[in-house]
Amino acid sequence: MRAVVEAIRVRHPGTAVSLPDDRDTASPMILCAGEIVVAMSMPAPIPGDDGVVGMASATWPQARATFESHRAHLIVSVLGKTPHPLPQARAMTAVIGGLIAAVPGCIGVVWAGRVANPADRWLEMSRAAFASYPDFPFMLWIGIRPFRDQSTIGAVTYGLSSLIGREIEFEGQSTDLRSVINKVAGLAAYLIDRGSVIPDGNTFGGDDTERITVHHTTSRRFANTPILLAMLPGA
Repeated sequence: MRAVVEAIRVRHPGTAVSLPDDRDTASPMILCAGEIVVAMSMPAPIPGDDGVVGMASATWPQARATFESHRAHLIVSVLGKTPHPLPQARAMTAVIGGLIAAVPGCIGVVWAGRVANPADRWLEMSRAAFASYPDFPFMLWIGIRPFRDQSTIGAVTYGLSSLIGREIEFEGQSTDLRSVINKVAGLAAYLIDRGSVIPDGNTFGGDDTERITVHHTTSRRFANTPILLAMLPGA
């Protein structure tokens, strides 16, 4: 654990990080940016989840082979709960990055049981754990899944509910899927930074020409998931 602490210090200069007792190198706890992060070693694979693997495969073609090859895992968590979880997410991200840097053999990360990414992506993106909005690595914490429903094109997040209590489901009649995904990502980053601050029925948008209405509801497409339904005008 001392090696993990040193890796975090190198990767995040100026961030307060230490062991609770520097003489106790067997402790599973690290103090990072005011949070107590616990890392426990488990000598068994994580439980299989085809949904997680399937989602990850869209941007990580080796996901299934990687999941099938692993034989042990680490459980990383933060002690205590907070009404605004971003500081805890930042500290956990920094510690996980330090673990990957210090522990040979780490091959991937599953965040909140939903979002899987390869270790090299985590190692690079987690350097921004303490970056200010909108540059913190929120795409390590959430995923975005596009969909088409007759004439409607849209996207839904997964993993965001662990940070704000709801997912985003965005729908409209635009044919520009990249634009839709960028809007969802931008809204997700804003909500992670500020919390779920858009009241039911209110609008958001970059300018007065494109105001997007948001409703607090449950998804009719994705197993009654609690969502912020964002709709383009005319959708």
